[in-house]
Amino acid sequence: MASAALHTADLYRGPLPGLAAQYARATVELEVTSDPRPIRTTVRGDRTTPPGTVLEAEAVRVTTSAGLVTKTRTPVLVLTREPRTGPGPGTSAEAGTRTGTEPGTRTGTEPRTQSGTEPEPGDGVATRTGAEARRAAPGHDGSGPQWRTLLPSTRLRVHARLAPPMRGGDRIAAVLRVPGDGPPEVIRGPNSLQRTAGTLRAGLRRATDGLAPDARALLPGLVVGDTTRVPAELHDAFRATDLTHLLAVSGSNLTIVLVLLIGPPGTAMRVERGGLAPRLGISLRGTALLGGALTLAFVVVCRPDPSVVRAAACGLIALLAIGTGRRRSLIPALAAAVLLLVLYDPWLARSYGFVLSVLATGALLTLAPRWSAALRGRRVPPRLAEALAAALAAQAVCAPVVVVLASRVSLVAVPCNLLAELAVAPATVLGFAALAAAPFATPVAKGLAWCAGWPAGWIADVARAGAALPGAGLDWPGGWRGGLLLAVVTAAVLLFGGRLLRLPGARFLRHPAAVAACALLLLLAVVRPAPLTRVITGWPPPGWRFVMCDVGQGDASVLAAGAGSAVVVDAGPDPALVDRCLRSLGVTRIPLLLLTHFHADHVAGLPGVLRGREVGLIQTTGLEEPPEQAEFVRHEASARGVPTARAVAGEWRRAGPVRWRVLWPPGARVPAPEGPNDASVTLLVRAAGLTLLLPGDLEPPAQEALLRTFPALPPVDVLKVAHHGSAYQHPDLLRRIRPRLALISCGTDNPYGHPAPSTLAALRSQGAAVLRSDRHGAVAVAGAGAELRAVQSGPGSGPGPGRSDGR
Repeated sequence: MASAALHTADLYRGPLPGLAAQYARATVELEVTSDPRPIRTTVRGDRTTPPGTVLEAEAVRVTTSAGLVTKTRTPVLVLTREPRTGPGPGTSAEAGTRTGTEPGTRTGTEPRTQSGTEPEPGDGVATRTGAEARRAAPGHDGSGPQWRTLLPSTRLRVHARLAPPMRGGDRIAAVLRVPGDGPPEVIRGPNSLQRTAGTLRAGLRRATDGLAPDARALLPGLVVGDTTRVPAELHDAFRATDLTHLLAVSGSNLTIVLVLLIGPPGTAMRVERGGLAPRLGISLRGTALLGGALTLAFVVVCRPDPSVVRAAACGLIALLAIGTGRRRSLIPALAAAVLLLVLYDPWLARSYGFVLSVLATGALLTLAPRWSAALRGRRVPPRLAEALAAALAAQAVCAPVVVVLASRVSLVAVPCNLLAELAVAPATVLGFAALAAAPFATPVAKGLAWCAGWPAGWIADVARAGAALPGAGLDWPGGWRGGLLLAVVTAAVLLFGGRLLRLPGARFLRHPAAVAACALLLLLAVVRPAPLTRVITGWPPPGWRFVMCDVGQGDASVLAAGAGSAVVVDAGPDPALVDRCLRSLGVTRIPLLLLTHFHADHVAGLPGVLRGREVGLIQTTGLEEPPEQAEFVRHEASARGVPTARAVAGEWRRAGPVRWRVLWPPGARVPAPEGPNDASVTLLVRAAGLTLLLPGDLEPPAQEALLRTFPALPPVDVLKVAHHGSAYQHPDLLRRIRPRLALISCGTDNPYGHPAPSTLAALRSQGAAVLRSDRHGAVAVAGAGAELRAVQSGPGSGPGPGRSDGR
């Protein structure tokens, strides 16, 4: 408590807390204390926030707008936003270097809307860092890359607007929002130690430049935690399979390095000890000193993340025991390391990464040996028993904490970790060798990196394959209640499961046939064969013709075009949600992807549509507005070799049983007085007896012009209501088309009030049955004529028990 009180007192010293409370501007000299890391751009309505950079620093000199100069030592967070000069949505590349901020941890930079104070333009985004929130768009040539090359210990001068942290108890006194339209003003460069570490990391990146994409992205992450090249889809795969710990340098990396030096821990103090040290003639105490030096170098090069610092402290205590000749005990070493680190930095106690690291290590030291012995007693091979026990123990103790952040339990984590573990050691050893060789012999480093690329590629393949399984994860209540519930369930299974199996009436459960049946059921739950899933859940319904996906506040629709084939209209705002919808429908081929206009809530999910699918053509509107999002679409299409074209009013197209006509916009480029919404591509679709109108986000001026252009527009069976059911609808158009089903794609509790009550009333007055994704989830339309029906998946972004509303 005394340590926490002393650390907290530092936050309130000096002028920064008071200036932040007033949202004042000031000139601040500061010293960088962490690696800069990109922050992801997010979809806000029809646009995305620009990418930016966040870093931790210590303010050392503050000059107020009144000229008052004060020296201080106050921890702050620096946030800078880039000007928009590249692709917009920023969901196609992972760009972040692990610096100790965990998934889901807020950095204090969120807009303080609850206090009624508006953030600066461009800063209106809930800024998250860590594994699930470090994304930035490729191709930005602004000041962001210059900010991201800064190293710890660099001295800067910034002119910033100050803001208080989002929540009390943060380890920072203020947030400094710095304009991102220029490079940072460097007063003094980094010290020699940090410069050397930065040179080593840069050398490893250069050594991996010629590798296959996955290996090029993963190897720096496996070795030093540098995830700047990991694409979003691969990071999502790691998260779905609980393999993200491989991208966060931790005790396992240090263990591999030390085992090379001192041999297996159990023989480290024996005469017959293994490792390189005795072969090089290094004494026991010399081994301990060399191990300590390697540990400190490891921390500097890999950055002092919570998991790295914990591993290093535990390793140093163990090495001290070796050097002094005293018997080691890893559990007391772990306890001592945790105690010393929390005393030194009390905020580690609130770090999810630190907690997960300690829990996993504790499980490996306590539960894993007993479980391994039990498995060996059941004739499981020793190596397999050790690996399986380690994976199960770590998963059992860490899952309740992970579910607090992710609201999801991975069902493939254990097998994926077992398969990935085969490649971790060779990839790490060869990667560190390439890191060490890069400054002296680039060809050697490239050769070592090429060798390391094979196991790194294997790890990526395991993550992708595991994440692609339909039942890879199980939805679970999030937050601390969900975590506590999972902890109770896990404890109950561990405490009472074995006792139940030993009861006389449960003998049949121990029979090999019963075990095989349970394994088969688990396999079916993970693989989820489409015929079985359809029978159990009713989703997707047989004979579906059209599906409005549940992608939150955005649009994504699917038209069935044959077995495994579909025409997709819009991609929604989130790649994961649209990908999940298409997977549930079994869509693997897309002859045409139509993007009605370039607003982010219609195009930002494009990587999810393209993920693992054959796409023939991407068709768009002629009005390339906003330009950064139009560039994003071109970038994604070019990267995957998919051609693009503009939709032309009057053209007819066909894909299997689906025929459609482009009604709007007229001409290649149309003035849009109300913005890009009125340039939305509008389709009249005919599919197996159904007639559908898909108007994008057309607003009343364009709806009225459409009606004038096509006065004989026929009544339709299905209307995808324009602009998420906003109040801006042309009543004459609704009266003319008289839809039987009106489908509205909108997000739960969206800030725009969609759908508008007036629109709902107008649709119902025309006799339409109204379904909306925020209440009904994804909606599938099947049948025709009197057999027309809509089947709901239920609220949420994935398939669930179906309910039918027929008309």
